[in-house]
Amino acid sequence: MRTLISGATCVLPSGLARTDVLIEDGRILGVDPPAGARVDETIRAEGLHLLPGVIDPHVHFRDPGLTHKEDFRTATRACAKGGVTTFLEMPNTQPETITRDRLAEKLALASEKCLVNYGFYIGASLHNLDELKQATRTPGIKIFVGSSTGDMLVDDQATLERIFAETTLPITAHCEDETTVRANRDAIGGGSTHADHSRIRDERAAVICVQRVFDLAYRHRHRFHLVHVSTAAETELLRDHRGLITGEACPHHLFFNVDDYERLGSLVQMNPSIKTAADNAGLWQALHDGRLQVVATDHAPHTLEEKRQPYPKSPSGLPAVENSLALMLDSVQRGLCSLEQVVSWMCDAPARVWDIVNKGRITAGHDADLVLVDLNRRQTIRNAEQQTKCGWSPWDGTTLTGWPVRTWVLGQTVFCDEDLQPSAPDSPVRPFQRGHYDETVRGTEAQFDHTRGGYWQTMD
Repeated sequence: MRTLISGATCVLPSGLARTDVLIEDGRILGVDPPAGARVDETIRAEGLHLLPGVIDPHVHFRDPGLTHKEDFRTATRACAKGGVTTFLEMPNTQPETITRDRLAEKLALASEKCLVNYGFYIGASLHNLDELKQATRTPGIKIFVGSSTGDMLVDDQATLERIFAETTLPITAHCEDETTVRANRDAIGGGSTHADHSRIRDERAAVICVQRVFDLAYRHRHRFHLVHVSTAAETELLRDHRGLITGEACPHHLFFNVDDYERLGSLVQMNPSIKTAADNAGLWQALHDGRLQVVATDHAPHTLEEKRQPYPKSPSGLPAVENSLALMLDSVQRGLCSLEQVVSWMCDAPARVWDIVNKGRITAGHDADLVLVDLNRRQTIRNAEQQTKCGWSPWDGTTLTGWPVRTWVLGQTVFCDEDLQPSAPDSPVRPFQRGHYDETVRGTEAQFDHTRGGYWQTMD
């Protein structure tokens, strides 16, 4: 079936253009196709904007093992509603994704339940180096150099040296210095309020760990992606990236700070913690000047019953995948960024950083993962309307301007103007597929171009 999306203002690699896009068999057949081209369906999109589908490279969907909080079906319904067409999920599920067999099991489970495209990191442990060296079908290795949800801490220096020296997959890591976190906790007697969380997991804990991991990446010439940057100080360390290191910001670190604990309490308790208003500003500046390339959610749901426990029993994490694009579109309306920057940070750059085949751009030959948005739609986030299984959002009651109205995954509509249209069991969603990242690319000084968003030699 050929579908023509007619009259939308499209965010193309060359910029904004009002044009038509023709899709067929899950691919973009052409942009600005010739008049009279055969079509089976025409979608009138005048007054709307067409974007590449969002790629969220940092989520925790809790499946398997923690499915009372979330599962692949509910999470990907939230993705479809939010304009997210591809996700990459972290390994701290139960059981942990630390072997190739467990990775294969998770891929099989996702193939039965997901409404959007998927990929899964393999996690590092103290004893699985051989698994990391032989793993395929994964975008990269996740290391918890600082502890967070689960029990996957790897902060032994000898083990980290071997992982960075002997593996070839890109590495990403949770970076909070465990010694500093424990010392801070002891200094305040363990903490008794949610605001104490930011005193325990402070700027110093983040910076010390980031310096340590950057040293490993530089010495071993290993591609590294720094997730959920929370401080302006960390972004200063990213000025000297040397072609090896990329980084991401998350909505909660862009929009919330320690002043929000009084209003929201545990709902904004995260690892790493939210910081100050100055850090909010620093992260935005780092996105604008290219030190950070990606906006990802770190979607990490817990039930409200769990979150309402007194600190420190309350778990860290919040849901965001459903509302992340709308939050960024609202930022366009408020003058914080441009629409082209949103597409770069949420679509193009994730595809380049993780070398995902045929994603992140509206161009002929790429997959028809697309989202149509209405930049003038005003809508209020409501807990009762959330698709995520946990059923709440820290942005409950917030009115945003700019929302997705239709989402396609490989040419198939999965969401249309408040109506979720679940894919059939044989829907053509796809697992992660790597591009051309290999030893000829790894570690070269000049391969990374911040102004274009990634490993451009391998993707163009």
